[in-house]
Amino acid sequence: MSRISEKIIDVQTRLVNATSITAQEAIPPLLLAVSKTRDTEQIRKAYACGLMHFGENYLQEAAEKIEALRDLNLTWHFIGAMQSNKTKEIARHFDWVHTLDRLKIAQRLSKQRPPELDDLNLLIQINIDAETSKAGIHPNQLDELANQVSDLPNIRLRGLMAIPAPRESFDAQLEVCRKIHSHFIQLQQHYPEVDTLSMGMSGDLEAAVQAGSTLVRIGTDIFGPRN
Repeated sequence: MSRISEKIIDVQTRLVNATSITAQEAIPPLLLAVSKTRDTEQIRKAYACGLMHFGENYLQEAAEKIEALRDLNLTWHFIGAMQSNKTKEIARHFDWVHTLDRLKIAQRLSKQRPPELDDLNLLIQINIDAETSKAGIHPNQLDELANQVSDLPNIRLRGLMAIPAPRESFDAQLEVCRKIHSHFIQLQQHYPEVDTLSMGMSGDLEAAVQAGSTLVRIGTDIFGPRN
């Protein structure tokens, strides 16, 4: 058994254990492997262990890997900062975007999504702690942006993404994750197609899952430390 496969089993076990606390028959969230800075051999090993969803932050690096791995049935998620001059290539290469935070970007992705591809799935990023170092909108801007994005062609609003600031205790993690989840529920009430809450990384995975995350983003705990 490879080191990557051992790590994937460990993460999946954590997901199952965290999910079992919330409900006896609940389904664990989707595991998104954050593969930025990882090579194609590592991605192939993760795929051989059953992972199909991979997240990338850097467009040029991602485009090269996506092209090299076209023989695999992979779903690609863009989880990096969005820039206007990158939207055309993002719309062409990716299946999901997690970091939408302004209408202009949504309009460009809508216009630039190739017509032969399925709609591009979008998540609105909220900045739950109002950190100046992070992207994302203030939660009180969510209704307006969702309304503007929901009717654009070639894209599909699927939910929210958030990266809360680190907390020292599990209870503090759970509190902020529940706060994020409440915004997700409010969005669902207005948009029935909304079904995805991208929340939780290695350090707060259990709290995110117990609060209702449907997708967790894990890098180091799958691939090991970066070079």
